[in-house]
Amino acid sequence: MTPVFPFPAIVGQEEMKQALLIACVEPRVGGVLVFGDRGTAKSTAVRALAGLLPPIETYEHCPYNSAPGSAPVNGDGRSRGNVVSKPAPVVDLPLGVTEDRVVGALDIEKALRKGEKAFEPGLLARANRGFLYIDEVNLLEDHIVDLLLDVAATGENVVERDGLSVRHPAKFVLVGSGNPEEGELRPQLLDRFGLSVEVETPRDIEMRIEVVRRRDAFERDPHGFCAQWASEVDALRTRIAEAQGRIGALETPEAVLRRASEICLALGADGLRGELTLIRAARAAAALNAADEISLEHLRAVAPAALRHRLRRDPLDEAGSSARIERGLAEAFAA
Repeated sequence: MTPVFPFPAIVGQEEMKQALLIACVEPRVGGVLVFGDRGTAKSTAVRALAGLLPPIETYEHCPYNSAPGSAPVNGDGRSRGNVVSKPAPVVDLPLGVTEDRVVGALDIEKALRKGEKAFEPGLLARANRGFLYIDEVNLLEDHIVDLLLDVAATGENVVERDGLSVRHPAKFVLVGSGNPEEGELRPQLLDRFGLSVEVETPRDIEMRIEVVRRRDAFERDPHGFCAQWASEVDALRTRIAEAQGRIGALETPEAVLRRASEICLALGADGLRGELTLIRAARAAAALNAADEISLEHLRAVAPAALRHRLRRDPLDEAGSSARIERGLAEAFAA
């Protein structure tokens, strides 16, 4: 297996790393959008998640990563085999991908060779119970965006074509990255991301030197570099697994619920999805910190990522969304 740059070895970009860890612990947060300069470890961080996620239990020959005890997918005549443990999937969805490749289609080879009408699962099947990553998400074609919106809303992929009728689970954490200079994201897709983070090129000389030093060391000896960071990767993997086990028991104090609503009202966030995301992200942050309950500090820590992409545009306010959130948080927590 080709070595992947270790997640703990990424220098800086703390908000991005926190958002991705939160998504690992609480998939219901709704995914992560990472926008910023090129060469700021966006893709590196997402692909490093594969080494952090606890393995999943599924059937040996199941192409849908079905959970043990789940009903077979209609149209799938293959034996699912024994229950096995396998790495949680982190699947890349490339630009220019066809709809058939995403949702699945008729297995042409089997149809020609055996005369059988069989379904060939697509990327959505592979991503079930894992992560689906889209680099340059703002350049994704509109019809693929519409398709992803439908599946993300229902958690199922339905294929009705070529005489096939297949419905299979497709529950995944959507992660997108891109450069804002290359275009904005469609509002419908933007709203589907639970967290939105901004990354910038480091301005500190020592941090830049450390980034180059670590990347150079990895490229010269990938296996050796990964071995040096193995203990940190193991510790972070354990921390995520423990947080996943702890999150269901965490209480949400009334004061936290009230402050979340106050913040969203003060900032003019559209709808109630911001508050739900804010609470879910704060709960995951508390679980990662081994806390007994969600605190106002957890709420404040995740508020920028949960709300910056939900603010209405204010033509009279030239400040960016991040600055507006920080200003609103300062006022809310000073009260």
